[in-house]
Amino acid sequence: MQTPAQSPSDNPLAPYDLLIVGGGINGTGIARDAAGRGLRVLLVEQDDLASHTSSASTKLIHGGLRYLEYYEFGLVRKALQEREVLLRAAPHIMWPLRFVMPHMPNLRPAWLIRAGLFLYDHLARREILPGSRGIDLRRHPAGAPLRRDLTRGFVYSDGWVQDARLVVLNAQDAAERGATILTRTRLIGAERGDTLWIAQLETPEGTHQTVRARAIVNAAGPWVGHLLGDVLHQQATHRVRMVKGSHIVTRRLFDHDHAYIFQNPDKRIIFAIPYEGEFTLIGTTDIEYHGDPAKVAIDDEEIAYLCKSASEYFTKAIAPADVVWTYAGVRPLMEEEVSNPSAVTRDYKLELDAPVSRAPLLSVFGGKITTYRRLAEEAMSHLRGPLGFTHGDWTAAAPLPGGDMAQPDAGAFAASLQAQLPWLPRTLAQRYARTYGTRTHVLVGEANSLDGLGECVCGDLYDAELRYLVQYEWACTAQDVLWRRTKLGLHVGPQGEARVREWFAQHREMAA
Repeated sequence: MQTPAQSPSDNPLAPYDLLIVGGGINGTGIARDAAGRGLRVLLVEQDDLASHTSSASTKLIHGGLRYLEYYEFGLVRKALQEREVLLRAAPHIMWPLRFVMPHMPNLRPAWLIRAGLFLYDHLARREILPGSRGIDLRRHPAGAPLRRDLTRGFVYSDGWVQDARLVVLNAQDAAERGATILTRTRLIGAERGDTLWIAQLETPEGTHQTVRARAIVNAAGPWVGHLLGDVLHQQATHRVRMVKGSHIVTRRLFDHDHAYIFQNPDKRIIFAIPYEGEFTLIGTTDIEYHGDPAKVAIDDEEIAYLCKSASEYFTKAIAPADVVWTYAGVRPLMEEEVSNPSAVTRDYKLELDAPVSRAPLLSVFGGKITTYRRLAEEAMSHLRGPLGFTHGDWTAAAPLPGGDMAQPDAGAFAASLQAQLPWLPRTLAQRYARTYGTRTHVLVGEANSLDGLGECVCGDLYDAELRYLVQYEWACTAQDVLWRRTKLGLHVGPQGEARVREWFAQHREMAA
């Protein structure tokens, strides 16, 4: 397995086929696809993998039911087609989820909801996910935490994903297929030649390196425009509109395994989703954003809005004091002449700049996590002519690292894992199965007891897991481990986070 320790200086004279800028879901997805076609790939990310938009989603693999109201039928169909492709590729970090929509007659008539769900069920073929149906909330378990006057509802299917892990697994698969992945490395300049880009990189240590590439892919997300204009000095025909989406997390508000989709009088919707066993995730907002994408944060008005919106449905009101964690991200959506940020398309646009006898540049505008794999395929289709490769599409049937489980889901795999490793506590076996899938065996190694996993740093986080995350998943800090590779930060608290920081300080050389 290729590890994060590699450097582009392995062979400084050999050009890369692709220099990809951006370690979010689009950049890593393109890196994986390209590496699997035999291309020589270098991906650089200025921070950690998934450290911005791609770890700040609502964590859904979904078609986007509400986009039907904006007549985005093509986008919804494309996303619906991808749901089951992704669920098969990574059943350890993705799983089906049933959503309950309580009916509010004053917002949308029942016939309109039924029509929308019928379309949602039939725009794409389903084999894993069950269809929609009406339910009596007075009898269904999902009705128990809701207001007593909510008696009717609808239930439908979508999927759930650990979004930051999806990014890391794409990078991991790309690396195993020959790509070089450099985190905390910035593209600071590039000169365009007839056949090659000559690019300057700034390393984590502040030194500069020069690399050559036949093409550049600008997958910088919210920074796509900045990279084009200020770094590459190129003109763009498309612009991004930055929309902030914020989420809150509370202690668990209900005991069942369904999620909720709530309609609001402002025509927006919010989700309330079971999260990390002990919590409920509520989001999202849609607010125009004009600041630094690296400094985006939820504000008090958004917290109050999400609490109020959820409280319109739950029997127990939710107050800002109930919020235990928040996060926010910037969605780089394509600029459109609409005033409502919620109505801006979630589709993507690929812009290829490939003048005759000049090195090509491909820029990615917009997109959503559900369609990242299709976006990567389309990116490679755009680059096929300029780069002259012949390998075809391959990712639709290829599992992501850890997803090659013989069992149909991570629950069954966790049971088999505990049978193979009876010394592994049940809760830890379940967490490993849901996080690493079959790669758990790499993490555990030759251990035959808990002592074999080394020091317990905090909670159920052992030295062996930290070493695995550093060696195979580019983790360099406590934040990388506790809030992106896992969500253990919710469980171990500030004291546990301090212990993990101490571990990284003691193993500075390994994490460098």
